Amino acid sequence: MGNKKKMVFNVLFLVLIFAGTIYGVFHGEDIGQISDILQTVNPWWLIPGVVCVVVFIWGESIIIHYMMRNLGVNVGRGTCFLFSSVGFFFSCITPSASGGQPAQIYYMKKKKIPIPVSTQVLLIVTIMYKLVLVLLGLGIAIFGQSFIHTYIDDVQWVFYLGLVLNVVCVAGMVLFAFHPSLAKAFVVNGSRLLERMKFLRHKKSREEKLAASMEKYNQTADYMVGHFGMLVVVFIITVVQRFSLFAATWFVYKAFGLSGSSSWLIILMQGAIAVAVDMLPLPGGMGISEKLFMEMFLPIFGSTLLLPGMILSRGLGYYTELIISAIFTVVASFVIGRRSE
Repeated sequence: MGNKKKMVFNVLFLVLIFAGTIYGVFHGEDIGQISDILQTVNPWWLIPGVVCVVVFIWGESIIIHYMMRNLGVNVGRGTCFLFSSVGFFFSCITPSASGGQPAQIYYMKKKKIPIPVSTQVLLIVTIMYKLVLVLLGLGIAIFGQSFIHTYIDDVQWVFYLGLVLNVVCVAGMVLFAFHPSLAKAFVVNGSRLLERMKFLRHKKSREEKLAASMEKYNQTADYMVGHFGMLVVVFIITVVQRFSLFAATWFVYKAFGLSGSSSWLIILMQGAIAVAVDMLPLPGGMGISEKLFMEMFLPIFGSTLLLPGMILSRGLGYYTELIISAIFTVVASFVIGRRSE
């Protein structure tokens, strides 16, 4: 019952944020003019933009498959793509992307993957996912002051807030991932606290299961520490994965027949937006992402093409991702569910 209420709340929250975003974006705008401009777009430039989104989703599935294989867990590439799609779908519709990993763990459990192993793998995936943003944000903050003053001067506080939140998050996850005794203490003490608060009844069998799970977790953590090369490979794949999504905006730029701004500048600007919004409690960064795009990309798209450019950029970077991942989440619900039965 609690999960159903939470899902209803998340859906209502998503609809509310979406409605507010649509109103904020289109209020007072000439819808007819926007439609006319969008009809002039070269659709062939949008196809590689969609490919970028697919590569973004596919990249995580490659990482999951690679890490599972190294941990001795036999799982197919197609199944890993379904795991990745499930994660992105629930991340897109929940605040701060909080629903992605629990959903992935649920589906991995259906494939008989031990929860401590899936938790450790997904924790490493998340650390690398956010570490790319942290390094990008720190690079901009240290070496890109001219970039900041040129493109995000009026909204740089959002950028710095997002950077600080990401640094704190990554530091905490690294400590949790590679300090097994701390992880064990956190889980065991958390269980005991819930028992004292009467949310759980004391069961010796639960303590035994927790102890066994944490032993498996410790073995996985030790394996990760001893295989630094594997983490380097995961980091490189994550860089390609994240930058592929940022590149979708450049294809939107070319679709309007524009020139003069380099692909790296546009990718860097989209990366700065990701740094700013990644940790904010909004599904897919809705609302704030559109606001930052309108502030930052004015010199790039110009006043006439700015709103149409934002519509296509967000259409690729968020809504196309949402649709693709939703389709394969439905597939996962049937394929993985039936196989487990």
